[in-house]
Amino acid sequence: MGWPLAVSAGLMDKSPRALFRALWALAAGHLLATLLVLLPFAFLLVLAEWQRSIQLGASLLVIGFGVYRLIERRHPRTLARIPPTQLALWSFAVAIAHGAALMLVPIYLGLCRAFELDAGHQAAGALMKASLGMAVLVSLVHVAAMISAGGSLAWLVYRYLGLRFVSRSWFNLDAIWAASLILVGVVALALNLANWS
Repeated sequence: MGWPLAVSAGLMDKSPRALFRALWALAAGHLLATLLVLLPFAFLLVLAEWQRSIQLGASLLVIGFGVYRLIERRHPRTLARIPPTQLALWSFAVAIAHGAALMLVPIYLGLCRAFELDAGHQAAGALMKASLGMAVLVSLVHVAAMISAGGSLAWLVYRYLGLRFVSRSWFNLDAIWAASLILVGVVALALNLANWS
């Protein structure tokens, strides 16, 4: 969701260089947030005897955060205009607030083991559990994919559509995101409770 800020930086400075500087800052903040979420879970794998409790707690946390985001839909106005010098900090704060890497945590904690997985999910699960270095590599790949997709959108909007398009067509995806968090949490919780033996 940071790509509109990259467009804004490019439009304010009237320079594609400003857009790409903003994308680097967004990538740095998002990477830091992703690592902050994934690395503690990498260390938690050592506590195998607590795995069931951690899985259930993570499911409830995701559900609770999704419900909170459905109820509290407003974004703080201070997040609407971020100076380019503070984009890395903004990216970090928003990535943490929006659950950066939470989509990777179910694989990392083994929440996806409760049902038959395809080869891609099995490979992802095996890689994630391989080492702490793999958690860092997964974070890097995640950020590269995120900044490539967001950067492409930012560049296209900056280059071809401009400020008029951004100001007239902005929409909020928070409700869809919150509902997806609740759905993932409920499915993970149901699968864990069903296999409680």
